[in-house]
Amino acid sequence: MVTKQQRFLFNVVNYLILYDFAAENMTNQNVVVASDRKSSNIGLKITVTLTNSTLFSGADSKALPAPGGGFITISRKNILRKPTDTTDQGGNKINAWVNSLRASSPTRLKSSIAFSPQTEEQTSWIARHPSALSKFEEIVNASKGKKIVMFLDYDGTLAPIVEDPDRAFMTNEMREAVRDVARYFPTAIVTGRCRDKVFSFVKLAGLYYAGSHGMDIEGPSKKRRYKKGNHGVLCQPASEFLPMINEVYQTLLEKTKSIPGAKVENNKFCLSVHFRCVDENSWGTLAEQVRVVLDKYPKLTLTQGRMVLEIRPTIKWDKGKALEFLLEALGYANSKDVVPVYIGDDRTDEDAFKVLRNRGQGFGILVSKTPKETHASYSLQEPSEVKDFLRRLVQWKRLSLRQV
Repeated sequence: MVTKQQRFLFNVVNYLILYDFAAENMTNQNVVVASDRKSSNIGLKITVTLTNSTLFSGADSKALPAPGGGFITISRKNILRKPTDTTDQGGNKINAWVNSLRASSPTRLKSSIAFSPQTEEQTSWIARHPSALSKFEEIVNASKGKKIVMFLDYDGTLAPIVEDPDRAFMTNEMREAVRDVARYFPTAIVTGRCRDKVFSFVKLAGLYYAGSHGMDIEGPSKKRRYKKGNHGVLCQPASEFLPMINEVYQTLLEKTKSIPGAKVENNKFCLSVHFRCVDENSWGTLAEQVRVVLDKYPKLTLTQGRMVLEIRPTIKWDKGKALEFLLEALGYANSKDVVPVYIGDDRTDEDAFKVLRNRGQGFGILVSKTPKETHASYSLQEPSEVKDFLRRLVQWKRLSLRQV
């Protein structure tokens, strides 16, 4: 028997199968870089892309001024997202999407596992991804004599996942922990949220903010007073898509207003369609509304996060690319003396975990109470443990400075 979840995901997959990702006219990938010497001193994701789409052939590159001087070269061939082959049978796709939906909705599982004995699967998973708190000494010992750079997701990492995304507030204790970490280590917030929105939550001026899944990066500015602005923008690789994103946002607002609980969030260079509060009987309707709108925009792609559909430009840019960009901007692109630490809870954070794995450098820490496939090395269960980890990191750094 086909479940409601399967019907919803079947509609989404059908849309993706019919979707034409041809983008032969995609040109002028702009990256905006602002040089600021002071700033540099701060101490179910499934993308289905058809094989008949036009491949991007441009390989032009630009030399861009970096914070603190020098240049960063970003090749267009590294930003344009190339189509990938998808040959799974329909049934396999449906099962994959159902499993992804379940994995993206841990709140539905919490009550059934919170008080159950640890299973063999959980024991095995924890052995492969041990707690970053229990292995804290192992982490800091590997970091001695090196520069730690912190990368933090927001929702589900610094703040709990909530039904209303506009009320995803972090606690004052967490804010203090992040502020203290940023005093000792370069620190970036890397989120799918709009950069200005997450700044209004965090309210700390001494950080890097990478919004829209890393497509909108801004450096620290002591002059900023929690207001919208354009201070020290480092990177906006999807700037040409802004008019299109705004157009789709307005259309989706109109199309989905008849579905109770649906919420469309404009994250500047990407959109989020939240269905956490939508009755399951309406999931298929919501998916159809999104499909109808995106049929007219082949340069946008659809992915899934935790009870949210994400609409993004079809460029090869994600949280992993943002991590690499920031390391290069800080002067650590080829350094052996840097330890990037990335903490996140979502599928989109896996792109950053993969980068760390491929570099053979740094540590990915997944925030999750349930076992799931991940490229992270360590785990933490919830934001309160993230706060404890950050506090211990600050204590360790303070102690090490006293001993010098």
